[in-house]
Amino acid sequence: MEDPASILFLSPISLWETCLLVEHGRVPAAGTAGQWIERARQVLPVREAPLTFAIAALAREIDVPHQDPADRFIAATAIEMKLPLVTSDVRLIGCEALKCIS
Repeated sequence: MEDPASILFLSPISLWETCLLVEHGRVPAAGTAGQWIERARQVLPVREAPLTFAIAALAREIDVPHQDPADRFIAATAIEMKLPLVTSDVRLIGCEALKCIS
C-alpha cells in the first residue's frame, strides 16, 4: 500500500458499510459520514472498484464463513478483480478464496 506505484481500489460497499458504522457511532468521525469519506479519499487516493453483475453473482457463490452481505460483496470484488484484500476481519482472512493483507 505504501508503494506510490500501487493502484488502490475501494469497493462502494466498503464506503456504504463505513457510513453505517459512523451513523451508529462505531467509528468516530467529524461531520457526516460523507464528509469523513471525502477527507479520507484526499489523504489516500483510491479508484472506485466496479460493482458488476459478475461480482453480484460471485457474492452468493463464494465460500465465506458467514452471510454478511457487505463482506460477501467486498470479498467477491477482490476475487473478481484478482486483487489482494486489505482487511483485519478474521472471518475474511480465513476465506481460502481470498488473498488477504492484514
